[in-house]
Amino acid sequence: MKTVLHTSESRGHANHGWLNAYHSFSFANWYNPERIQFGQLRVLNDDTIAAGMGFGTHPHDNMEIITIPLEGDLAHKDSMGNASTIKNGDVQVMSAGTGIMHSEFNPNHDQQTKLFQIWVFPNKRNVTPRYQQISLNLEDRTNTFQQILSPNPDDDGVWIHQDAWFHLGKFTKDSTEKYTIKKEGNGVYVMVVSGKAIINGQELKQRDALGVWDTNSFDIEMSANTEILLLEVPMED
Repeated sequence: MKTVLHTSESRGHANHGWLNAYHSFSFANWYNPERIQFGQLRVLNDDTIAAGMGFGTHPHDNMEIITIPLEGDLAHKDSMGNASTIKNGDVQVMSAGTGIMHSEFNPNHDQQTKLFQIWVFPNKRNVTPRYQQISLNLEDRTNTFQQILSPNPDDDGVWIHQDAWFHLGKFTKDSTEKYTIKKEGNGVYVMVVSGKAIINGQELKQRDALGVWDTNSFDIEMSANTEILLLEVPMED
């Protein structure tokens, strides 16, 4: 098993006032040649958006863009005609394909919005753009991993044009959970959302991440009440 540790403190950071952003991989003005991507995972941004603020209309193409709200609401509009608001418990995906324009705003004037935004390289270029949003039952991730994304439209969660599987789980202290890789050649980027966990002898605290590959499975030991995000992606094109 191979691993790479990305501590919370080693992430890129940009505080624009209206946006406080932490970057697990090179993004915008933060560039680290050793932190370009993890396999087909290109972006994992940990964003806090101030009340009433947001991203104006901007373009994307040939990228799978997944948004996971952690706190507050996010209002979305795009060039496909979608207008919706997502909140904690929802997962949103856009397959940008041949090109889309969209905007994202915190519609509330009395609270901030926190979210993860994730970009994954697609396995097909120039697909027809698509939008999907679902609401999940948060109870279904208690002491287990709830699948929130896969390559299959018939599976649980949203789907994308890539052999990727995402899971979220909330675990009690001293529990252990085994994760088995879904597809040979894939790796898993493990982000500790909150709490503490140990993988392969490496302790991870809040917002630390460990990339794991060249293995069929691995165990996660919870040294506190812990929430974990698993991003399984192909390690090669």
